[in-house]
Amino acid sequence: MHPPVCLADPEDPLGPGAFSGDILIEDARWRAAVPGLERRLQRARDMACDALGLAYPNVLLSSDRAVRRLNHDFRGRNKPTNVLTFEAGQGLPGDIVFGFETVRREAQAASRPVANHLLHLLVHGALHLAGHDHHEAGEARRMEMHEARLLSRLGVPNPWAVREARS
Repeated sequence: MHPPVCLADPEDPLGPGAFSGDILIEDARWRAAVPGLERRLQRARDMACDALGLAYPNVLLSSDRAVRRLNHDFRGRNKPTNVLTFEAGQGLPGDIVFGFETVRREAQAASRPVANHLLHLLVHGALHLAGHDHHEAGEARRMEMHEARLLSRLGVPNPWAVREARS
C-alpha cells in the first residue's frame, strides 16, 4: 500500500525524498501535551530506525479527523485510530501518522503520560515499517518484546509490564 500523505513525494519539485524524515506537527495540541515534542520524537524515531535498519520515516502529528479520513480512504475503516503507517516504496522511507485525540485518550485510560504513549506508538509504527505485524498471538508477542526493548533504550517504561503482572 502506498502512502496517502507521502511527504517524500517522488513527484515533488524538490526531488524524491525532499521531505524524507520530516516531523510535521499539523495539530498544535501535540506541543501542549508533550513537552520537548520534536526533540523526543526525533530521538525515538532515529534510535528505533537505526536499530531496525530503516530509513527515517516522515512523522505527521495530526488529529483524529485527519486520521479517520486516511483510515477510511486507504484501509476501508471509517474511524480514527492511534497510528497509521504507510510504506512509501521506491526506496523512500514511509510515513507514520498519529491522531491526537485517540492517543491522548488511550494514554489517559492507561494512566500513562501522553509522551510515553506517543513514543511507544512511534516505535510500534517503525516496527510495522520494518515488516513486523501482530495479527497472530506469536507475532504480537514478538512485536511487544521488540517494543519493550527499544522503549527501554529511551527510558520509557514497558507498556506491557502491567498486563504481564496481572496474568
